[in-house]
Amino acid sequence: MHYVFVIMKNIARLFKTVIILFTTLFISFSCKQHKEPKLTIATAANMQFAMEEISAAFAKESGIKCEIIISSSGKLTAQIKEGAPYDIFISADMKYPLELYNTGFTISKPAVYAYGKLVLWSMIDSIKPSINLLLQKNIKHIASANPKTAPYGIATEDVLNHYKIFDGIKNKLVYGESVAQTNQFITTKATEIGFTAKSVVLSPIVKGKGNWVAIDESTYTSIKQGIVIIKNSPSSSEKKEIFYNFLFSKKGSAILNKFGYTTN
Repeated sequence: MHYVFVIMKNIARLFKTVIILFTTLFISFSCKQHKEPKLTIATAANMQFAMEEISAAFAKESGIKCEIIISSSGKLTAQIKEGAPYDIFISADMKYPLELYNTGFTISKPAVYAYGKLVLWSMIDSIKPSINLLLQKNIKHIASANPKTAPYGIATEDVLNHYKIFDGIKNKLVYGESVAQTNQFITTKATEIGFTAKSVVLSPIVKGKGNWVAIDESTYTSIKQGIVIIKNSPSSSEKKEIFYNFLFSKKGSAILNKFGYTTN
């Protein structure tokens, strides 16, 4: 009788284990089934604020949420080459997307989604930005994105060389890794003035703060900003293409225009 009891006890214990295992697998499966679709978008820093609004509008329309990774175009390119799990790359130029395409990291050739604009901005009320002001003694620090990693830094150098003042102010330049870090230098007043993207000064969080002036577009190479879809990324091609098409839609273009970009 004792032997039968032990057998029954072991069977009960085994049955309990099976139930727990089944329940765990069911919960795990259910979680995976109900996991919200998401895209991971590597985004150049100048596009940070515009992308926040674009991704919100896209999620509302498609039900697909976006995780936005912000950095310089050069750094994001390096991360993609190292295997970072990004689905789409929103660059500040065409150079880096073309580099990824030519090395086999993208589904197709990059396309221009917008043309960026450069401004000169200061958060010090008494400063009225102008190119001539940069040469004055009271301007000791000038913020700029690093031309080695950020296309807006290249545009800044174009402007300074156009006006033939680069050599006269190069010791004042304080380089940020990206437009985002350049903005930090300006907003914290670590620099008296600085070059940044027009999209920044038109963003809701910054609009109306400080003084800025648009830079003559003929003084720097047109900032053609490109997008590419990354190969072998976590999300499906269908979801990536839905976002790609949304960016070029009337809604996407309207948001880009709102932030000072021009579109085709």
